[in-house]
Amino acid sequence: MVAAHVLARPLDHVIVGLAADDLPAFACDLLRHHASFRRVPAVVRRRRWGYLGAGLAPTRIQLCGRFALTVDGRRVEDRLPGRQGRLLLAFLAANRQRALTREEAFEALWADGHDGGLAPLLSKLRRVVELDGLRVLADWVDVEAARASLHRAESALQQGDPQRAWAPAQVAMFVSGRTFLAGEEAPWIDTERRDLEGLHVRAVEAYAASTLGVGGTELAAAVRAGRRLVEREPYRESGYRILMEALDREGNCAEALLVYEQLRAKLRDDLGINPSPATQALHQRLLR
Repeated sequence: MVAAHVLARPLDHVIVGLAADDLPAFACDLLRHHASFRRVPAVVRRRRWGYLGAGLAPTRIQLCGRFALTVDGRRVEDRLPGRQGRLLLAFLAANRQRALTREEAFEALWADGHDGGLAPLLSKLRRVVELDGLRVLADWVDVEAARASLHRAESALQQGDPQRAWAPAQVAMFVSGRTFLAGEEAPWIDTERRDLEGLHVRAVEAYAASTLGVGGTELAAAVRAGRRLVEREPYRESGYRILMEALDREGNCAEALLVYEQLRAKLRDDLGINPSPATQALHQRLLR
């Protein structure tokens, strides 16, 4: 996160830019989440920087965290036909990248087979949001933005460009870190949550790698992200490697070596295996 008082320094060669569909997740979280960017005056100072894609999407749907529907800049989720209407819109929005059948929509709402009236529910839904058959015509859906942002971040890292990965990695991390349809339970919701949990781990790893690549004042963020990865996925060695590298870059080589010993002991005691060659190679480099 970059607060208003932080300015880029030519020495660090840091360029901060946002893709058009990143902006809502960064600057327009109207739902007052604790991780919201509304807690700082601005992401960057306007007199020195400019956003790429400064307009708000006419129709936005947020499914992670508190459910929200914005049409032409106005919050309209209270106009949806009750809880079932919210669930139907959420199911259609979360799956709008594939062709859906009415049978799938029916099962998502009434898994017990009781027909609560899909046709009238769809009719009421169309009064609030535009539909093309069963496809929601929205300009921005948070789960789609998270997946697209993660793809951009991981692609940038593969191309050796951590600066370009920094912003989209945070979009994916913030969105996927919120509970999908909090307070609701259904088999399809459980599946979506599992997918988002995996996406969140990858997003944290991409963010950690991008901050490690940027270096400078971002090394502290790399350490925090590395510790988060190790705590969340204790058998995922890539998190340990990021943490070891970040600690070493901060000048804490001894602590980095201790992290390796913790990993080695855990793998030996729990699984009877040694760390991977990549992790062992990093350990040997730290010893030199």
